[in-house]
Amino acid sequence: MGTNELRKRDTWQDVSGSKAEKAEKNFKDIFEKHFENTDFKLRTKPKEFKNIYSSVKLSKEVLSKIYSPDETWTHGVIPDFAIDNIKTKKTLYIEVKRQDGWVEGKERKAGRGNAHERSCKFFTPGLLDVLRNTGKIGNDVLPFWVVFQGDIARDPKRVREIHFWYKGIEDHFFLWSDSSDEKSLLDHFEKKLKKHLL
Repeated sequence: MGTNELRKRDTWQDVSGSKAEKAEKNFKDIFEKHFENTDFKLRTKPKEFKNIYSSVKLSKEVLSKIYSPDETWTHGVIPDFAIDNIKTKKTLYIEVKRQDGWVEGKERKAGRGNAHERSCKFFTPGLLDVLRNTGKIGNDVLPFWVVFQGDIARDPKRVREIHFWYKGIEDHFFLWSDSSDEKSLLDHFEKKLKKHLL
């Protein structure tokens, strides 16, 4: 990749980052208001998993084959949000993934991002185990909810991928194509996810 392409990529990342921050703020504002005077609390950037990777114990054989610096570092996962039930001490972890997509008036390449793919880390056995144990949500339910916001929620390719990946567990994602529609987002939580926190 040449210098000019890299410059464009940096600009794309800056724009994407600011759109993601706006999407997260919108979600936060809606749920903080919704949870006023209830047993539920929305936490931003929960830090309980911020060091889960760097604390992984590796065998001597593996350690002998990798770089092992003397310094310590933090390496883990920080979800966008957590919804806590103060009374039951149960927690559901949230990712808000905002991405452009292939919709009317845009070329197919407008949907080339991978935010939806990055959300799949929550399906891995190790993360599922730690999220379930920490969130006390039980082993029969996914301990996370992914909210897809922006054009990705209407992109014909990405929507099909998401539905395929979440087959049988559709309650744990939400395609929020209209971010001014607070009711549909809150209804999804109230009807499909709140029960797991009670």
